[in-house]
Amino acid sequence: MVINLQLNIKKHSAAFTILTPACALFFFAVFGPSNEAQAEDFVHEVVPVLKRNCAHCHGGNMEEGGFSLNTREAIVDSGLVDLDAPEDSYLLELITSDDPDLQMPPPDRPRMSAKEIQVLRRWVEGGLKWEGDFTFAIQAYEPPLRPRQVELPAAIGDRQHPVDRLLDDYLAERQIPTPQAIDDETFLRRVSLDLSGMLPSEEQRDAFLSSRNSNKRTELIDSLLDDEISYADHWMSFFNDLLRNDYSGTGFITGGRKQISLWLYESLRSNKPFDVMVRELVAPPTKESQGFIDGIKWRGEVSAGQSLPIQFSQSISQSFLGINMKCASCHDSFVDRWKLSDAYGLAAIYSDSELELHRCDKPIGEFAKAAWLFPELGQVDPEAPRSERLQQLAELLTHRENGRFARTIVNRIWYQLMGRGIVHPLDAMQSEPWNEDLLDFLANELVRKNYDLKEMLRLIATSAAYQSESEVTSEDAVNKDYVYRGPRTKRMTAEQFLDNVWKLTDSAPKEPDFLVRRGGDETALELTGQWIWGPLEDGIVPGQQSVLLRKTLQLPASVTAGGAVVYCDNTFQMYVNGKRVSRGDDWTEPQAVLLDSVLKEGENVIVIHATNEGKSANPAGLFLQARLELSDGSTHNFQSDQTWDFNPNVPTQMGETLGSIRGRWQAATVVAPLKSWMRVVNETCLIALAEMSSDAQNGPMVRASLVKNTALMKSLGRPMREQIVSMRPDRIATLEAIDLANEPTLAKALSEGAETLLEKCNGNPEQIVQSLFRATLCREPSKKESMLLTSVIGDQPDRTSVQDAMWAICMLPEFFIIR
Repeated sequence: MVINLQLNIKKHSAAFTILTPACALFFFAVFGPSNEAQAEDFVHEVVPVLKRNCAHCHGGNMEEGGFSLNTREAIVDSGLVDLDAPEDSYLLELITSDDPDLQMPPPDRPRMSAKEIQVLRRWVEGGLKWEGDFTFAIQAYEPPLRPRQVELPAAIGDRQHPVDRLLDDYLAERQIPTPQAIDDETFLRRVSLDLSGMLPSEEQRDAFLSSRNSNKRTELIDSLLDDEISYADHWMSFFNDLLRNDYSGTGFITGGRKQISLWLYESLRSNKPFDVMVRELVAPPTKESQGFIDGIKWRGEVSAGQSLPIQFSQSISQSFLGINMKCASCHDSFVDRWKLSDAYGLAAIYSDSELELHRCDKPIGEFAKAAWLFPELGQVDPEAPRSERLQQLAELLTHRENGRFARTIVNRIWYQLMGRGIVHPLDAMQSEPWNEDLLDFLANELVRKNYDLKEMLRLIATSAAYQSESEVTSEDAVNKDYVYRGPRTKRMTAEQFLDNVWKLTDSAPKEPDFLVRRGGDETALELTGQWIWGPLEDGIVPGQQSVLLRKTLQLPASVTAGGAVVYCDNTFQMYVNGKRVSRGDDWTEPQAVLLDSVLKEGENVIVIHATNEGKSANPAGLFLQARLELSDGSTHNFQSDQTWDFNPNVPTQMGETLGSIRGRWQAATVVAPLKSWMRVVNETCLIALAEMSSDAQNGPMVRASLVKNTALMKSLGRPMREQIVSMRPDRIATLEAIDLANEPTLAKALSEGAETLLEKCNGNPEQIVQSLFRATLCREPSKKESMLLTSVIGDQPDRTSVQDAMWAICMLPEFFIIR
């Protein structure tokens, strides 16, 4: 792709004055203003508003006033939307009117919120974007429940791969040409990003392209899947979205939400069979996988549809069966066959108490009976204890005769690799697939391979279909019924983009934001710490008491690696040599604190401000275990014990730095630990310590999937995960473009990377450009591209000019797109 610089940027440049001229030039080459960037996300934003406010009367079989919104064509034909002058559309007048004879929804239903009206306004003004196959009409098609055996068609030529035999037959029947194969450069970039999320290094690229091994593509696929850490790092994002798991956000501060991160990561690393994963999620054998079914306990008043049992019903249905149970959680669905009683029957399996049905948030005097959605496979015993009901549900859900379970996950995987589901949208599995034989064949293979997801990825990636040229689509094609013509391009996820920028610039975070086992060895470590506090009253800690706890260290050499793991019931702030380095407010979530950059040779002082949040006297304590690796080759261990001091005189203000402390220090008190405290310490402490060792720190870089969401990641499309997300938006938004131009952490990373690249290439501009293209686009620059970018960075490149060049390349659609 030749970088197009023929642009008139004068009228736009004022909004981006902090960019250098070269930066701004490349920015507008890629992100010139367009209506496309302003359009709403149809599936995630528009459909929920229409379902909530309009579909009751104008969806399915309902056409009140002769108006149906079942399809885009129906809306256009109604005359309610004027595509030539969308701002004058009668639809917008109806939803904003105060006239009770005109306003929609009518006066007997709640009005749309200002935000919902704005969503529909932008949707109409953006051209009424629509997902090709989506409809509000009640579907006549009913997918089979049980597996359906598929007879493979005869191979065409030497294309024996089963996926190719099915697709070649499909294309031949429609007289559509078979897509051409992609070259090695394109394949290398595509498969590396799809399976591991990372671009290949220059060395990997050179080795692959120079190899004459006829089986090198399959061997590359195998090597990517065999890299268990990279595989887990990458697919963590997919499963976090699907299972509503995250490391920060709603519910964590109040204890109304729990992570499943360590369980999930280790399940991916060990390639745990998918059916086993789901059984452990639905009927958790330990608390490590409990957080999925427990959902989010919202603060304050919540609607019936936000209760934990209903969240359970919606989550199980959406994640594992591709059923959107949210409509049926409020009233009988108008887009499929699921009823209010179905949603509540599933919810009652989880509920500890009797569950009254609510229709549109109003109790109706009926009570739910625990029931599974497909009794043909068996049923849950409503009289059994909750734990047994969950176990029964887990077995029914993953039953080998439940074809919908296998079809749902293989459809999601196909979408991840091929850019479009066999059933689409992914959470509408009641819709007819564009190739039923392909879907059933993949589902059957997953079951035959004992639900091994890597085997499914390998099956798809080794096909000629996956290794063929991407379909070139127009907006008109997207809005029409789907016909397969090859894989579709995908945009990098937020995590893929940041991972590869971090790799390019050597600026990845130093540690993950949750406990994870990625390379450290905890077997040689031991726990020696004790739980400590300050003064006790009758052997217990007074409520609302705060104390300072202090340890002075004498280190014979500087620290090269290592850190401490801290637990506190209830909250703590940790200071090292007067600067705050960590804080925590949940004793069940240990805080791992890297200390190599804050400790020094000689004397060091650690002070921890600990608080017992309870209003009355109750058990409280602080636990710390640390291991340091020193520059002289020795190790230094320390822990919380009776050698620490305490001081009750806590400064009024405890900020980023520790002020002066008055009063006398006294020997800390060792307190008897609760069994629950020690269970958490025993499960997590040594793993966390091991991950701070030099072996672990020198291992694979920390990936974006392992750290908390940031403003930049949000604008790049990473969801908040307060809801299950199976498809992220595929279009760039204005906020994203602005953040990519101005976000300070990205600018800092590119600045640091520029220094590294200058040193690597000895300041040679041609080498800098070549290295950039190879590392980001996996190809050599053309002569024209090389001349153009070399002229931007100049004959004597410096950090600023190279930073501009790196930014410009990373903004190219060719970098963002997986084609």
